[in-house]
Amino acid sequence: MYLHFSESAIQEINRRIPPNAIIRLVWDVEGCGCALSGVAALHAQNTRTPDDVDAESNAFTVQYDPRKEVFFEDRMTVDYQPSRGSFILKSSQQTYNAAMRLVSFCA
Repeated sequence: MYLHFSESAIQEINRRIPPNAIIRLVWDVEGCGCALSGVAALHAQNTRTPDDVDAESNAFTVQYDPRKEVFFEDRMTVDYQPSRGSFILKSSQQTYNAAMRLVSFCA
């Protein structure tokens, strides 16, 4: 999996999280009722998650759960919309989340 971060996404993420943080692309199913009804989100954390794998990226260390890879495409873009204050996860085929949040678990 490859995640391209736009310049505006890079600037906003750098503003919000520590420089050495790891970004985790998650398929969040909390409150959705079903694993198929999840929503993409970004989590920032200080340490690696043991069973996760690394995605390629133009800007950050990014991890994801390989069991959730089926919900994503091989190449995606993370953009940031300042007017909405949210991130967008998209590919050339679809928009995964037009109001994606970044949750920081960094101390």
